[in-house]
Amino acid sequence: MKIKVAILTTSFMFLSLTTAAAAPIYTFPIAGCTVKYGKYHHDYPASDIFAKKGCAFVAPIAGVVDEVNTVDKWRGRTNLGADRGGLSISIIGDDGNRYYGSHLSKIEANIIPGTRVATGEKLGEIGSTGSAKGTKPHLHFGISYPTDKGIWWIRRGVGLETKGKTSPWKYLQAWQAGKDLKPKVVIPAVIPAEPK
Repeated sequence: MKIKVAILTTSFMFLSLTTAAAAPIYTFPIAGCTVKYGKYHHDYPASDIFAKKGCAFVAPIAGVVDEVNTVDKWRGRTNLGADRGGLSISIIGDDGNRYYGSHLSKIEANIIPGTRVATGEKLGEIGSTGSAKGTKPHLHFGISYPTDKGIWWIRRGVGLETKGKTSPWKYLQAWQAGKDLKPKVVIPAVIPAEPK
């Protein structure tokens, strides 16, 4: 009898560990809504994910909130790069990469720099702020390497993989299908200069 109990206990512990280890590391950054997105962005490697206004933007991985812009400062007459994202959030994932979402209509009150977030935790809601004013609601989604605060041209998304030109598309496809696929971010020896 004691042997049967020991076998059952060991089996249960193994199953419990296996289940815990199978938890996803990555998740698609929009939850509970129908989305559309393409392979390419207009002039740099990122993805625009179209969804209804108010859909949840969630943390694609556990990590720490890096930068938060809670005020839409973008103006068409100045079109400053730092303001184009409107309401936006970036997190540094536990994998060491930065994940950025912008054009939000709302940011959750508890999302401030330094806050720890879990995979799938709601960060904000999809919208059309910043340079997306007048367009269909969408999430501008970029993946990059961490930098000092305010380096918006890297934060918005950089090329992934070997040649630094790959968009997040294949990672979004994997996460949407429930697969874990870690982005491979190319880190240059020198950070590129701010574009004009």
